[in-house]
Amino acid sequence: MILLLIALLQVKAPDAAQFVGAPHGVALQGAALERRTMEVASLLRCPVCQGMSVADSPSTVALDMKAQVRELLARGYTEEQILSYFERSYGEFVLLKPKFRGVNALVWVLPLLALLIGVVLVSMKLRKLELVDGD
Repeated sequence: MILLLIALLQVKAPDAAQFVGAPHGVALQGAALERRTMEVASLLRCPVCQGMSVADSPSTVALDMKAQVRELLARGYTEEQILSYFERSYGEFVLLKPKFRGVNALVWVLPLLALLIGVVLVSMKLRKLELVDGD
């Protein structure tokens, strides 16, 4: 029983390297690290507040995520790697600017397509009415 408890205490959260590989950027420190942390954290949605970025949210989860972003930048991970890491951990919803693919593309394209079809149908109907009135 005690060995099981000790084993459970040794379990750690998965490292970013397991998800996105080795760091591809330059390790940051000092003011550059803090500035870049805020930039990257502003691209992530707070899972608690949902309408706010991790950089702006006062929630504990957002503060933890921001600390994790800072740690990853200090280890040399790039913005793309960090965003990919959080996307794999939390899903695509965590990105404040979702990628234009799949369902996200449909959300943008379908209304425009419906509007275009509506304009075509209305113009065809108006032409028919003009032809009937002209006779």
